[in-house]
Amino acid sequence: MQTRKGQSIEDASMEMIESEIGKHEYDKMEWPIVRRVIHSTADFDFAKKNAIVFHKNSIKSGMNALENGCDIVVDVNGVSGLFNKQNLKDFGNKIVCKISDQEVVRKAKEENLTRSQLSMRLSKDSMQGGVIVVGNAPTALLEVIKMLKEKIISPALIIGMPVGFISAAESKEELQKLDVPFISNIGRKGGSPSASAIINALYKLIRESSSP
Repeated sequence: MQTRKGQSIEDASMEMIESEIGKHEYDKMEWPIVRRVIHSTADFDFAKKNAIVFHKNSIKSGMNALENGCDIVVDVNGVSGLFNKQNLKDFGNKIVCKISDQEVVRKAKEENLTRSQLSMRLSKDSMQGGVIVVGNAPTALLEVIKMLKEKIISPALIIGMPVGFISAAESKEELQKLDVPFISNIGRKGGSPSASAIINALYKLIRESSSP
């Protein structure tokens, strides 16, 4: 749980973000998510119009799934390492990350695939009604897109925020063409801090929505 000192620093940071950004074009549900990403990255570019892209059903679908204890499939442990652990405990969400499994390491070499690709493919059962969070590997997001097109997965939400120069922007463009609940962004930026910030923001929205 957050200490009083830690909470006061976070509150001051959020106030600073609000003050420096001023007007923006995100709605009342989107803005707390965008603000949390800015807080986690210190990158004010995320406040620009459509820098973060929301499918129309993304927030509601993600909140419902998390609140009902869905699995959360991540591409790398660095993403889940930044989740608020109290939320995971309270809502009963299980983290699924197969990137370091011996089967994944072996098969990736045999089949000349990235471990990220294969770990997504082998996590398909946890994706049914679950939340998929890609914060590092574009190949992981491309594999998820392929599985969607094959109609073998039906996730409640895809958070697609891979970072990098090779296929990062392109993989997000492909995701945003699909009519599935997603939260993503434009361009090369992204990464584990931004992806995990979205999950933490969704949990906060859940708690606020249930408060009297």
